[in-house]
Amino acid sequence: MSYQTADLLDAHEARLADGSLRVATPLLQRFGGRESFAGRISTLRSFEDNSKVREALAEPGTGRVLVVDGAASLRCALLGDQLAELAQRNGWEGIVINGCIRDSAVIAKIDIGVRALTTHPLKSVKRGLGERDVPLAFAGIAFLPGEWLCADADGIIVCRDALA
Repeated sequence: MSYQTADLLDAHEARLADGSLRVATPLLQRFGGRESFAGRISTLRSFEDNSKVREALAEPGTGRVLVVDGAASLRCALLGDQLAELAQRNGWEGIVINGCIRDSAVIAKIDIGVRALTTHPLKSVKRGLGERDVPLAFAGIAFLPGEWLCADADGIIVCRDALA
């Protein structure tokens, strides 16, 4: 399904004013094979450890987007091709990472939406650290579990409920 963030923003301008619709600062690059995606937000906070990312993406993800706050670390990747393939197999709509990914050429061919700061070839450590379903804040906005995220070539928007 295709989503047009610009059209959604035009149709719901009043929600921008009341804060129920938010637009992310354009810091994240597109990496996945799916240009646009949307779904309910599931959150994860993890610094340089992708153990919990793997756990989350191993769950059924239908209708959901995993938002990961990696504290903007540029020292290692929190997602690689194996985890992107796992997410695609389990029906995740997309993954948004405040951090790095690796295996970007392969991820570009996987039918999943991926946004991240940049790439880094080094894998993360695996210590089992991280917090699930907690409020996150990066790219100038809050990402709250259960809210709705929509991403396309123009950017990322977040709202309390799905926009039509």
